Amino acid sequence: MPPSRLRLYIEGHMYLTTRFKPKTCGSRPRQCPTFTSRLNSPLLNNHRHSVTPPTMAKFSLLSLLSLLTLTQPTLSLRPSPGCNKTPALVTTSSTTTPLRITSNNKQREFFVRLPPNYNSSIPHRLIFTLHALGGTAQQVIAGQGGYLPYYGLPPLINDSTPAVFVIPNGLNNGWQNAAGEDVTFLRAVLSAVESDLCIDQDLRFSTGFSYGGAMSYSLACSLGKEIRAVAALSGNPQISGCAAGSEPVAYYGQHGTTDNVLPLAQARQMRDRFLKNNGCAAQAEPAVPASGSQRKVKTVYSGCQPDKPVTFVVFDGGHVPTPREPGESETFTHKETWEFFSQFK
Repeated sequence: MPPSRLRLYIEGHMYLTTRFKPKTCGSRPRQCPTFTSRLNSPLLNNHRHSVTPPTMAKFSLLSLLSLLTLTQPTLSLRPSPGCNKTPALVTTSSTTTPLRITSNNKQREFFVRLPPNYNSSIPHRLIFTLHALGGTAQQVIAGQGGYLPYYGLPPLINDSTPAVFVIPNGLNNGWQNAAGEDVTFLRAVLSAVESDLCIDQDLRFSTGFSYGGAMSYSLACSLGKEIRAVAALSGNPQISGCAAGSEPVAYYGQHGTTDNVLPLAQARQMRDRFLKNNGCAAQAEPAVPASGSQRKVKTVYSGCQPDKPVTFVVFDGGHVPTPREPGESETFTHKETWEFFSQFK
């Protein structure tokens, strides 16, 4: 069983990381857990202590109380400036009435979906859902043009961290990202939304199909540490570009074997960039599903940096956002995407 980690952020660059790891005591490994705590601070060098649970509880409490006494910080996640504020920009009608922003001297628009019972004191995930070439944000919202609404993710979110969905419109119904202008636009959208809503800035995600997948890949390249994970569905590494692109980012890719719009080989190039960036172990190219089987082959790569996994799904099919396996009544795309995103808390 791998260690479980709890990180408590304290203002500035100070945080306490506590890891739980079961330790064998005779034949009953769960009888003797070990907690490891690392206190990170500009004022204090990193200190690590491995102790038993009662001592750990006292240590953690005393450590936090000492820091509170010394620095008077507030405990938090990575909250955005919009936490504990009444939204002034986003409303419940922001899924039907576009929000507008000027970026690179062009008026751009986007939509925002709030979760039911939005609470400004809870840091939320932020998930970009990007349309394909010729598509629109309105299609992503309504689940038209081959999409599931918001790529099918809202019904699957059942943990304690709700999600805010951001649905932008590309220029000319695409994401050419000329001279990085779409990255600039989406950065501006991030800033506007996070100033208005309570977002956990460690939990930013992007997904999209085709051009939307290419743009999600481009965001992973350009934002690096600023984005937690992306899910690129049937994308391409050239059409939206990849500025910088050397930072590790958790990466999910999905592509069809008979895609004659954006070939599978290009999706492998996208995957390979993050296999390298994330330090994953080299391995032979996985087999593809048999022609006509309508099956998928899922590969979860090993040896990647902690919290920087790479998963790649190849399915027997073409350029489609919602492939299904035989006997299944719905696509696997949203389930695989959420399984990947939901591992990050």
